[in-house]
Amino acid sequence: MSFSRVPLGGSKKDKQLKISLEGGRAGSAVVLHCHGQMIFHGEARELANIVTDVLPSARRMIVDLAVVDSVDSAGLGELVLTQMWAEALGYELKFACPKKALRQLFEITNLISVFDVYASVAAAMAAMGHEQVNPRLS
Repeated sequence: MSFSRVPLGGSKKDKQLKISLEGGRAGSAVVLHCHGQMIFHGEARELANIVTDVLPSARRMIVDLAVVDSVDSAGLGELVLTQMWAEALGYELKFACPKKALRQLFEITNLISVFDVYASVAAAMAAMGHEQVNPRLS
């Protein structure tokens, strides 16, 4: 299976969540790039829907949070449910590149112990059994 980088969500407003997929090449994980704010239930649900649609065939996914500006409680809830779903079915779901504020939110809500969070997409990819790169954030 192979995916190209195709926009899947978002709108004309710069702040709304935009999502694109990349990857699926032989042996590599799919990378889900997120851009904007995950602050409305509908947007957070859209992210979860894409993960649940793609992950069963890809089996490994990295959610790139490098340009996510903010996440509210609905967004956090969807991320937790998606992580639990993936884990229960034996899929690998990792999160990469959270900005400092988002990483701190994961820490104060104790979600850093629930999510596999990495400093970069390359580090998350390495944790899936590829080349050795940077360690996991904790």
